[in-house]
Amino acid sequence: MRNELIDPFNRKIEYVRVSVTDLCNYRCGYCMPEQGVHPDGHHKEYLSYEELARIIKVFTKLGVSKIRLTGGEPLVRKRLHELVEMIKPYEGLEDIALSTNAHYLDREAEALVKAGVNRCNISIDSLRPQRFKNITRGGDLEKVLAGVDKALEVGMKPVKFNMVVMKGTNDDEIEAMVDYGIEKGVEVRFIETMPIGPAGVSMMDQHYAAEKILKRIKAHVGADLLPSTDRSDAGPARNFHIAGTNARIGVISAVSNHFCDTCNRVRLTARGVLALCLGQEDSVDLRSPLRDGVSDEELEQIIIAAIAKKPERHFFRENVHNIEFRQMVQLGG
Repeated sequence: MRNELIDPFNRKIEYVRVSVTDLCNYRCGYCMPEQGVHPDGHHKEYLSYEELARIIKVFTKLGVSKIRLTGGEPLVRKRLHELVEMIKPYEGLEDIALSTNAHYLDREAEALVKAGVNRCNISIDSLRPQRFKNITRGGDLEKVLAGVDKALEVGMKPVKFNMVVMKGTNDDEIEAMVDYGIEKGVEVRFIETMPIGPAGVSMMDQHYAAEKILKRIKAHVGADLLPSTDRSDAGPARNFHIAGTNARIGVISAVSNHFCDTCNRVRLTARGVLALCLGQEDSVDLRSPLRDGVSDEELEQIIIAAIAKKPERHFFRENVHNIEFRQMVQLGG
C-alpha cells in the first residue's frame, strides 16, 4: 500500500505538474515578457530527465497518480518521449498528460503516445491567423491546427483546448471556439486571465469573468449546460455537457470563483523548485538536496514536509496587482 500526501487542509495530493523547461517559442502576453524569462541564455540549471524521473518516482510512491508535462513549451526540449518512457512503468502512475502550444506536436505526437502519453491540453487563444500571431507574438496557427489533427489521429484522448479569454482581444471568438470544438470533437476550456507575474498582472484589465462566458455559450448553442461529474474532470475546471449533444465545455474561474478547496496538485519547476500554490510564494528546493546525494527515503521526507506547508488558497481577487514573484511560464500553468 502506498503512502498518501495529505496537506494541512485535508486535501489529498494526487497530481504533479512537471515543467521540463521554462523556455517557449511563443510569447503570449499573459504568460511571459516579449524577451522571454531568461534572455541571457543560462539554462544549465534544468533538472535532467534522470533527475526529473527520480523525483516523479518518489511522488508516485507517495500516492501521486497523475503527471502532466508542461513548460514553458515542453516540446522545445528535445526527445521528451524519453522522459515518458522512464516514468511510464512506475507503479500507481495512471495518467501521463501533456500541456503544449502544439507548434511541434505534429512532429512529436506519435512518439509521445507510443511512450505513454494519454492526453493533451492545447493552448489556442484565437482561430484567426493574424490575431493568433499577434497574441503569441509570432505563433503559427497553421502549425498548431496540424498538431491538433495529429494528436487526434494518434489517439490522444481527450484532447482539450485551453483558451484564455481577454476582453477586447479575443472575447469575440468565444462562440467560434465552441463551434470548432464541436466540429473536432474536442472539449474547449475557457480560462480567466490570472495575475501571475508581471506579465499576468499587466493583462488584468482584460479580465473576462467565467459567468459571462457561460451565459454567452448557453445563448449561442440554444441549449442547457449540464454540469459534468465524470471522474476524469477532476481539476480546476467546471465542466459541462451541452444538452442534446456529446459536446463538452469548461471554464476555469481562478479569479472570480476560486477552486482552492479541492486543490489536489503541486508544481515542479524545470529548475527543481516545488511550488506549492500557483498564487503564493510557498516553495521548496528539491534540486539542491537531490544533487547533494540524498537517498530516495530522504527525498520522500522532504516532499512530505513540503506538503505540510501547502497554503489554503491563493488571493488573486484580494491582491490582483501584487502577485509578481514568478512568471506563469516558470510554473507550468
